[in-house]
Amino acid sequence: MRARPLIALVNIADAIADELANHLERRGYDVRFAAAAWEAEGLLAARGLDVVVLGDGIPAAAARDLLRRFGGEDGPAFILISATGDLLDKVLALELGAADVVESPLVVRELAARIGGLLSRRGRGTTELLVLETATVDLRSALVMHSKGDEDILSPGQIALLRLFIAHPRKVLTRDDIIAAAPAESADAFDRSIDSRIVRLRRKLNTDSITTIRGAGYRFDPPMQMHAKAVSADGVSDAQD
Repeated sequence: MRARPLIALVNIADAIADELANHLERRGYDVRFAAAAWEAEGLLAARGLDVVVLGDGIPAAAARDLLRRFGGEDGPAFILISATGDLLDKVLALELGAADVVESPLVVRELAARIGGLLSRRGRGTTELLVLETATVDLRSALVMHSKGDEDILSPGQIALLRLFIAHPRKVLTRDDIIAAAPAESADAFDRSIDSRIVRLRRKLNTDSITTIRGAGYRFDPPMQMHAKAVSADGVSDAQD
């Protein structure tokens, strides 16, 4: 099995396709492009695709033909983009096996989330999510997605520190615990640098869930509204209540 899921974007407007591809590649997917249905046939015939997104410029009849010929249990999951919102076209596509039909204009972040959900249901997911107060962290791609739409990247050291907290919710971790399990990235970092590491991590996550326990260490208290905690591709939570 390939390490990275393969996504085909067919007949998606260039600006949207570039933004979506960048979004998907940061989440660990490989992306291929096709300008039209006939060009997509070459990618589909070669097999190996996990998800195919068909843009709204493809005639409905051509999209249905691709579904008939390349869909099914052994084929990729198809997502169709609809510009008209025509209920009959949507129903026909779903009856032919389309996994999803999304109306344009596209919201890139939403479409990427739908693709991630499809891959997870097929056992090909690459995301591992932590939901906080105003941000969601994809631990595998080290990406922080804030509710306002902006994003931040976590360093390897910050991911290691965050994973340590997730693995020990509501437990006070001493400085020695942190140094042993999530050492600083700089060789010159000493004990007192832990305070600044925690401050920088809190700032990037915009969270109050990492608490300083004076004289003892630090504790991660998962937000009450945390829906799925740290969720891996198989849907199993890494953090415990």
